[in-house]
Amino acid sequence: MGRHSDPVPEPGTRSRRDARHAERRSAGTPRRRRALIAGGVAVLLVATGGALWAGGVIAPPASPAAAEGCPTPRAIVVVADPSIAGAARETAKRLGADADACLAAEVVSQDSADTAAALAAGTFTGDAWIPDSSVWVARLGALAQAFGRQAPVLDSQGSVAVSPIVLATPSAAADALPVEPSWSAIRDRTLTALLPDPEASAASLAALSAVQAVSAPEEPRQLAAAMLALGRVIPASADAAISSAAAGSVVVMSESEVARHNRDRPAQLLIASYPADGTVVLDYPFVRVPAPAGSGSADAIEAAHADTATGIVDFEAALRAEAGPLLHAGLRRPDGSGTITTSGVSAELPFPGTVLETALAADSLGAGQLELLRQWGVMTLRSRMLAVIDVSGSMADPAGDGLRRIDLFQRAAGGALAQFSGEVQLGVWVFSTARDGERDWEELAPIAPLADEGHTAQVMGVVASLPDRLGGATGLYDTTLAAVDRVREGYDPKKMNSVLLITDGRNEDEGGLELDQLLSQLAARQDPERPVPVIMVGFGPDTDLEAMQRIAEVTGGAAYSATRPEDLGIVLVDALSQRACRPDCG
Repeated sequence: MGRHSDPVPEPGTRSRRDARHAERRSAGTPRRRRALIAGGVAVLLVATGGALWAGGVIAPPASPAAAEGCPTPRAIVVVADPSIAGAARETAKRLGADADACLAAEVVSQDSADTAAALAAGTFTGDAWIPDSSVWVARLGALAQAFGRQAPVLDSQGSVAVSPIVLATPSAAADALPVEPSWSAIRDRTLTALLPDPEASAASLAALSAVQAVSAPEEPRQLAAAMLALGRVIPASADAAISSAAAGSVVVMSESEVARHNRDRPAQLLIASYPADGTVVLDYPFVRVPAPAGSGSADAIEAAHADTATGIVDFEAALRAEAGPLLHAGLRRPDGSGTITTSGVSAELPFPGTVLETALAADSLGAGQLELLRQWGVMTLRSRMLAVIDVSGSMADPAGDGLRRIDLFQRAAGGALAQFSGEVQLGVWVFSTARDGERDWEELAPIAPLADEGHTAQVMGVVASLPDRLGGATGLYDTTLAAVDRVREGYDPKKMNSVLLITDGRNEDEGGLELDQLLSQLAARQDPERPVPVIMVGFGPDTDLEAMQRIAEVTGGAAYSATRPEDLGIVLVDALSQRACRPDCG
C-alpha cells in the first residue's frame, strides 16, 4: 500500500506527525530490525541497534468539510499489529472526516514483535499500541533488560478484539488428517503440527499454553515430548509453515491469519479446524503509551498532553464501537461474538463456552507464558552430541520376551533418533575393551548434521549393526574421557555440546583409568566457556549408578537408570528438558 500525504502545516511550523516521520525514515532496515527479535533475548543482547520501523500506512487526511469545522485537529499516532491495522485505519478515516471528532489519527502497521523491541529500546514514538497479544506487554521487562534499560510503564485498557488459535490445513488435504484436530492429539504426537517460531509469534506461544493446559501437571514429560516434536521444524512465519505443510499435518495459526490468507489467496484456501478440546485466544489489548516530558512551557506541555490523552480515549472508544471493520479483518469482539463471512473459518465461534481457562488468566499472559517460552528455548536448543554405546558381551544377555539387551536398545534408539531435528549434529562411537588396538572405543560415525540424509543413513546403519559388534568387557572410564575430549575439539558455541553414554555395566578395564583418576582429569579439563556435560544412561540392572552420578556431577551432566525397554526414550526427554538447569536441576 502507498502512503497518503499529510495535511500541510502552517507556514514556518513543523507538525508532531512530520517530526515522527523524519525520525522513522532514519531508522534501521527491516532485515536488521528482525534480527533483534529472531532468537529472542539472546539475539537482542548481540544485535542492538537503531530505531525500529516496519513501514506504516498513514490514515487519509481529514476531508475539506472536517478541516473547515476543525482547523487544528488533535493529532495522535497509533501503532497496530498488521492483523488489526486495517480496522484501525477505517476508524481513523471516519474520525478524520468528522468535524465534531476533530481528530487526525495516524495508524502505523507494525509487527507486534518489532514494536515490543522498539518500546524496550526506547525508540517508540507513538501514543498508543495495539499488539495482537498481552504477552508482548509482559515480555517488555526481559526485552528492555537486554538493552540495559528499564521497561516502560504502559497503561493497558483491555481487549478491543480477540482471535482464537486454530489448526489450519489446505482445503485439498483437510480430509487427510489422521485424527480429529485437538491439542491432546498434538500432545500425544498423533497429529503433526507445524508451529511458527514462538519467539516472534504470539499465536504459537498461545498454542504452547494450550498444549500445556491439556498435559498432566504430574507428568512434565508430556509437554516436554510435545515440544521436542514441535521443535523438529520451526518455520519462521505462518506463510513459511503453510508452504512446507505436508498432507495430514496442520499449521498453528490465529483465526484472523487464516481469514486474511483466504481473502488474499482464495485459490490456496485454508480450512480452520477448531480444536475439539477448546482453544486459547489472542486478546488485542489497547495500550496507552505515556508521552515523554517534552520541551516548552509547562502550560503548553500540559495542554498538548491533554489533547493527546483525549484523542486516544476517543479513538479507542470509536474502535470498540465499530464491529464491522474488525469482523472484516477476521477479528471478533472481546467476548468472542461476531459473524465472520470469510471462507474457511467458522461464521460463529463453535465453542464459546470451552475456551481454555489459560486464555483469560492474567498470570498466563505473564510469568506462565514467559516460562513456557524459556522452556521452549531449552527444548529446541540445537545439539551437537556424541552418542557412545556399550557393546560389551553382557549386552547379549536376555532381557525378557525372548529379546536381548542389545535388541531392546536398538528398538529404543530408533524411536529416540526420530525425535531429533535435522539441525542436530550427532556422532556414534561404540565401546567395550580393546576394540581398536589398545583403545576401548571405536569411532563409527563422525559428528555431523542429521539433515544430511547420507549421514543419517550411516547412523542408522551403525545402530542396525550393533548385534554383530558385541564382545569384550566394559571399558567405561577411558572411553568417557576420550569422548569428552573429542566433543570439545570441535566445540560449537551456538549449540549444546554433550556426550550421551549408554552402558549396561560397570567399568571392567583393569589396565585403564580408575574412577578417581577419571574424575580428576575431567575436573581439570572443565571450561565454563566450553562445557561438555556427560549424560549417563544405565541400561539394565547391573550398572554402577553411583559412579555414573559422580561422572555426571563433575561435568555438569546427569545420570539416569533405564531399567525397562521404554525407559530410554523417557530418559532422553528428561535429559534434553533439563539441560538448561544443569547442574542444579530439581
